[in-house]
Amino acid sequence: MKVAVFATCYNDTMWPETPKAVVRLLRRLGCEPVFPPEQTCCGQMFTNTGYAAEALPAVRRFAAAFADCDAVVAPSGSCVGSVRHQHADVAARAGDTALSAAVAELAPRVYELSEFLVDVLGVTDVGAYFPHRVTYHPTCHSLRMLRVGDRPLQLLRAVRGIDLVDLPAADQCCGFGGTFSVKNADVSVSMGADKARNVKDSGAEVLVAGDNSCLAQIGGILSRQRAGIRVMHLAEILATTEGSVS
Repeated sequence: MKVAVFATCYNDTMWPETPKAVVRLLRRLGCEPVFPPEQTCCGQMFTNTGYAAEALPAVRRFAAAFADCDAVVAPSGSCVGSVRHQHADVAARAGDTALSAAVAELAPRVYELSEFLVDVLGVTDVGAYFPHRVTYHPTCHSLRMLRVGDRPLQLLRAVRGIDLVDLPAADQCCGFGGTFSVKNADVSVSMGADKARNVKDSGAEVLVAGDNSCLAQIGGILSRQRAGIRVMHLAEILATTEGSVS
């Protein structure tokens, strides 16, 4: 099976350790992931703000870059949600029947990391070791658009040494929402402050999520509050072994 890693543009630019962790994890589980260098952005920054025509080149590039892959794995529920739910609409609006066919063929093979591990590889214990108190924030796109359910929690519960604690009001949005946080900054910060308070109330040392954009929102507030709580992507925890724990 040819498995490709879709890093996503914001991970590639700001959090490159996350896609690197995905590669280490997949290799440990017997995959030899490839990284098509033609990949760029999924186009979500355009589609979410109503610029479908501007998203078209990104959708075309994505379809071409991953066309020959059996599975595409991304450490982002947000970006996978865009591929599976928005690419078809972009292609249809453009009247590009060839692209519509390519999207229909590829989109079902694009997976958020926890989906791929649990549903495709059939594993929950990935051999991770992380002796810290952790709480999990289910991001909106993974929770509501992809419906990953408890897959990330299944993976976290199997991590050796972990103390996994519940996050109060876990299903509430962190307030990031891409451009929402720019256009509605006051509301965004208020929502993020509520989430940060719940994280502190959980007693966790580390907040984990499947999208770094949400972690940036919550982590930024926690940092400014000097809360002493780290944020980490799910992939980074799952890639941590006893010899590499920090």
